Amino acid sequence: MTSASAAPSGVAAAAFRALGTTAEVLVTDPARLDTAVELLHDELDAVDAACSRFRADSEISRLHDAAGRQVRVGPLLTEALAAALRAARLTGGLVDPTVGTAVRALGYDRDFAAVTDGPLGAAAPAPGWHRVLFDPVRALVVLPRGVHLDLGATAKALAADRAARRIHTATGCGTLVNLGGDLRVEGPAPAGGWQVAIGDDHADAVTRPDTTVALSGGGLATSGTTRRRWQRGGRAVHHIVDPRTGDVPKPRWRTVSVAAKSTVDANAASTAAVVLGDAAPSWLAGRGLPARLVGVGGDVVTTPGWPRETGLREAS
Repeated sequence: MTSASAAPSGVAAAAFRALGTTAEVLVTDPARLDTAVELLHDELDAVDAACSRFRADSEISRLHDAAGRQVRVGPLLTEALAAALRAARLTGGLVDPTVGTAVRALGYDRDFAAVTDGPLGAAAPAPGWHRVLFDPVRALVVLPRGVHLDLGATAKALAADRAARRIHTATGCGTLVNLGGDLRVEGPAPAGGWQVAIGDDHADAVTRPDTTVALSGGGLATSGTTRRRWQRGGRAVHHIVDPRTGDVPKPRWRTVSVAAKSTVDANAASTAAVVLGDAAPSWLAGRGLPARLVGVGGDVVTTPGWPRETGLREAS
């Protein structure tokens, strides 16, 4: 996962647990850190209330309860559904929010800290994102019976995008928001850019980085298969599911880091790359996305633009 490195001189940072991961905010004006932390807490609470599939009282859980009927959803869930369905369309279904049933069959049916070993459910392809009837203008959704949504590939990234924009607007200073490896930068960066460490685990990437890059704008996301792993039915499984099979992808990439204009786009692409396997580098390059892919055996592949274009460069 990616992780912001130690704050440079003149930059203030704070971190706390949220959404089952570490939330981190850095601002270039230390006097505005308290405001930034308050706004980040508020944004993450709102996203959790709208999108968490682990909360019976979340808006998405109520949508599941109303399957088969037309439901009007709130502005935040409308935005989250639009982001998820857009990601599905742009990736040709490699990232698909209708993988909820498949993810639960793998045992990821509760907050990750509570996931335990148990019987492995039968793998089945996702029903398909196109089956979700969604009118974003009127905020109306019809979720077919038997279809369960999982917005894991986009909701946390959307929270990073929203929070960084909101904090920058409120404070006027440069802002970096990092949600467990989903990063978004808004406003002027510190001299030399935001130094971002990249590694298998965001929790220790700063002290043991595979590489470090400087980010001056946009989003950066890393999807990986080493952090959120567990045993199920005697198999090692993880949280990234191939919608085409309903099972974890064949092991090829340990981590994939992608830079894009937004964190949502970056994370959708990095997730799709893990699913694609060997075809991922050419798929990313064809979309003009700078990326760094680390294989399960430690081989490293980069695509054009990594790390010197689009405001991203190798840190000295």
